[in-house]
Amino acid sequence: QLVESGGGSVHAGDSLRLSCAASGRTFSNYALAWFRQAPGKEREMLASLSRGGATYYAVSVKGRFFISRDNDQSVAYLHLNGLKPEDTAVYYCAATLGQYLMMRSYNIFGPGTQVTVSS
Repeated sequence: QLVESGGGSVHAGDSLRLSCAASGRTFSNYALAWFRQAPGKEREMLASLSRGGATYYAVSVKGRFFISRDNDQSVAYLHLNGLKPEDTAVYYCAATLGQYLMMRSYNIFGPGTQVTVSS
């Protein structure tokens, strides 16, 4: 089970840190990712993190968002910096035993947390 937290309403340029708490599994066995979905748009994979620490970032967030994990605490994070109104969406964390770069491999999702950015 994955549960996200840390979303909220902020202004453009602000920062947030999203957290994803995992339970019921050996956390370190999983590759992790963060997705988002805005109204009327498809779900987008923003960042992923392999078991060994390799990372992937979508062009839309590269240099602004950073993914990290704490295997001892079974928590994943997404640090959001320089937020823009177009970052407004529901943000989801996800996990997979498969390849960290393959969006379709992610089969465990949290319920999501809303991020709203006003100009």
